[in-house]
Amino acid sequence: MPDAPYQRIAVIGAGAWGTALALVARRAGRDVVIAAREAEVVEAINTTRRNGLFLPGVVLDDGIRATADAAAAAAQADVVLLAAPAQHLRAVSATLAPHIAEKRPVIICAKGIERGTGMLMSEVASETLPRAALAILSGPTFAAEVARGLPTAVTLATRESTGGRLLASIGSTTFRPYLSNDPIGAQVGGAVKNVIAIACGIVTGRGMGDNARAALMTRGLAEIMRLGTALGARPETLMGLSGLGDLSLTCNGLQSRNMSVGIALGQGQTLAQTLSGKRSIAEGVESAAAIAELARRRGVDMPIVAAVDAILHHGAAIDDTIAGLLARPFKPEH
Repeated sequence: MPDAPYQRIAVIGAGAWGTALALVARRAGRDVVIAAREAEVVEAINTTRRNGLFLPGVVLDDGIRATADAAAAAAQADVVLLAAPAQHLRAVSATLAPHIAEKRPVIICAKGIERGTGMLMSEVASETLPRAALAILSGPTFAAEVARGLPTAVTLATRESTGGRLLASIGSTTFRPYLSNDPIGAQVGGAVKNVIAIACGIVTGRGMGDNARAALMTRGLAEIMRLGTALGARPETLMGLSGLGDLSLTCNGLQSRNMSVGIALGQGQTLAQTLSGKRSIAEGVESAAAIAELARRRGVDMPIVAAVDAILHHGAAIDDTIAGLLARPFKPEH
């Protein structure tokens, strides 16, 4: 596809999600290079066409090339997909900054809030990549299903409509980007749903039933709406793919890393035991603290997020925390 817009794609980060996105771009006919920190991942992708460390069981297209030189990959690309974990996005993007040309499209693919600053990923990237044209990719996506080419719909959010339409051309019949001009809403939904998923996992691990999980999801959506509104998001974005859609997937699917963390905690493991030996990152663990602090600063009531933060980072007992939530006063739903 030599005449396609944005022919050369660089994916920065070779975890499960970055690897799946490399396959998405390759299926759209693009020239794809994926940058990995781990030398063994680079070697495996280039020689065996597999990334067994992060996405086992998936064979990669021969046209995907791996490199350890993220800066060179970014410098030569027409579009950069930033698939580094949320808490590492600042360091990764700062390293790339000298190699990102003016107005170069950079799509942020991480879901989280930066701990310590309370910044959205777009705010972090605006500081570190001031010359880039930023967009947000979010929505209900399990990497393994995307990698297998199963039907998936996502939100692609950018303030610039023409650029958004061109970026959407990287999609395909099985990876369908829906355009939005509300990057704040796209990010809030994707970040907070990970924390709600940990809460849903905890009640699942405690054997509290489907009713409890449904209640947590619904009240969790209310928290997403409150924070999103406070930050300037539009309600319809939060009710779309990157809000309600992502929340539904993450809180109901056993593939969810955040849900799995919550289940293990609910079954009695400590956080250290739950995370031990895992290479994949459950973004909700760190985002819980960041979102709880952001909500306090903004005066936004987020009791579920606060409860998860208390359990993860402040030694709160699960049963006492659940009892505290259940003892909250009755009030109108809306």
